[in-house]
Amino acid sequence: MGGFVTDELKIILEKHQKWLNNDDDGERADLRYADLSYADLRYADLSGANLSGADLHRADLSGANLSGADLSY
Repeated sequence: MGGFVTDELKIILEKHQKWLNNDDDGERADLRYADLSYADLRYADLSGANLSGADLHRADLSGANLSGADLSY
């Protein structure tokens, strides 16, 4: 990802935020096995997201909320 957030990931994060806010248009982030290497996820609210098996190598997660996120594998 080269240190940025792709349009597809941006949409997933926006839908996830809506899901966290109980918005009807919301959807829990399903990022299983996603290549998030080098992604800029600073201050992203990923609480409750499914990140199982995701490649987070060198991703910037400083200030991100990962409470309740599935970080297995």
